[in-house]
Amino acid sequence: MTTPGQSHSAYFLDDAPKTTERHTLSVLVDNEPGVLARVIGLFSGRGYNIDSLTVSETEHEKHLSRITIVTTGTPMVITQIKNQLDRMVPVHRVIDLTVSGPALERELALIKVRGTGEMRVEALRLAEAFNARVMDATTESFIFEITGKGDKIDQFVSIMVPLGLVEVSRTGVAAIRRGPERT
Repeated sequence: MTTPGQSHSAYFLDDAPKTTERHTLSVLVDNEPGVLARVIGLFSGRGYNIDSLTVSETEHEKHLSRITIVTTGTPMVITQIKNQLDRMVPVHRVIDLTVSGPALERELALIKVRGTGEMRVEALRLAEAFNARVMDATTESFIFEITGKGDKIDQFVSIMVPLGLVEVSRTGVAAIRRGPERT
């Protein structure tokens, strides 16, 4: 029997909510069929979330690709993710850019906005303020290209909603550690 305020667990585990953290991981892997599926399988099989995922061959001569993964979790979960990625055979290196020192993160987005008259003028004015470039224009719409940190892109998208936002396409995060060291 328990008294008010006492845990019902026989193991007396800490039932307090755990704080989650956002981490950007740079994973250097062999560029071969099935590697990306195995990495994603690690996340889905354990219920880990991927907020952003980008992948591209970065060292053609060595047949290596870089997978940049943005994920969230408790510190324990982030440690588990890094350890499990590190143990995978096609993985050469796992760097947590969030804790390894200063890193640069950027994202690219294409944003389609429909509008005429004053709405059109306002969309162009705001695009200029955000350094967004007009990539395509018709008499009724624009497609803007914007690069920057995710929160800058989020802010631009949110101000385009009342001006006639039609759709958004985002690349996901590309990241690299600052300084002369290799990521």
